[in-house]
Amino acid sequence: MKKQLIMEKALELFAKQGFEATSVQQITEHCGISKGAFYLSFKSKDELILALIDYFMNQMTSDIDYVVRNTNMEELLYKFYFTIFQTSYQHSDFARLLMKEQSHTFNNDLLVKMHYYDRLLDHTILYMVDQLYGKAVTETKYDLVYCIKGFIHTYSHLIFFYHVPLNLELLSQSLVEKTNLLAQHTTIPFISEELIQTFKSPVNEEITKEQILEIVEQKMEEMEESVEKESLLLLKEQLVEPTFRPVIIKGLIENIRNHPHCKWISFLLRRFYNF
Repeated sequence: MKKQLIMEKALELFAKQGFEATSVQQITEHCGISKGAFYLSFKSKDELILALIDYFMNQMTSDIDYVVRNTNMEELLYKFYFTIFQTSYQHSDFARLLMKEQSHTFNNDLLVKMHYYDRLLDHTILYMVDQLYGKAVTETKYDLVYCIKGFIHTYSHLIFFYHVPLNLELLSQSLVEKTNLLAQHTTIPFISEELIQTFKSPVNEEITKEQILEIVEQKMEEMEESVEKESLLLLKEQLVEPTFRPVIIKGLIENIRNHPHCKWISFLLRRFYNF
């Protein structure tokens, strides 16, 4: 688990000193490893920073998507908002660090990465809107998606920029009310499906079965023997040669969902199997 150790120890140093002031030498000393061991895991400090962003965004994306696809309609919107703000609060220190030192990290790789996660969030919110409101918002659903994202962005500022305790339950309830009012009373659409198509990234956003297999194999190498690792092995065999019924596949994915190294692969597998 050397890669995970490097990420955890580097994050401790970044939080104290910032990205710029922290060297690879300091990271390796803090980890108790050689520079050679570091470069076996990461090509550079920038790649390490992008890996940390990936880690946090993977956690958030997979948690939100799971809530949206596995919550009853009565609680869905509330749990969606609560999960987003709770996860944002948990990772707020790292988010503030990124914003503080964005001159260092604000490069094309980061822009592409953040756009990718933004598109994934779009898909999840659109699925939720369809489930909640159906045909009643056929003409305005894309506007509603953007309004929901606007709520998230605006109220997240309270978490990222102000060090005050927030009642996340009340915040979520308030946004449920606002969202329902918009869904019920908005009549003039602005964002059409055609306009949405012009926003799409030229980068292919759909991950292939071969890419999923590669990630599964990588995760299996990183993990010790466990129920989760055995489940990953069975899921890998299923990808290569399908034999299991959907209920078994869903159960195997559920086995790995809460493992910290498997949240992202569980998200990808749920999308692949349309669960």
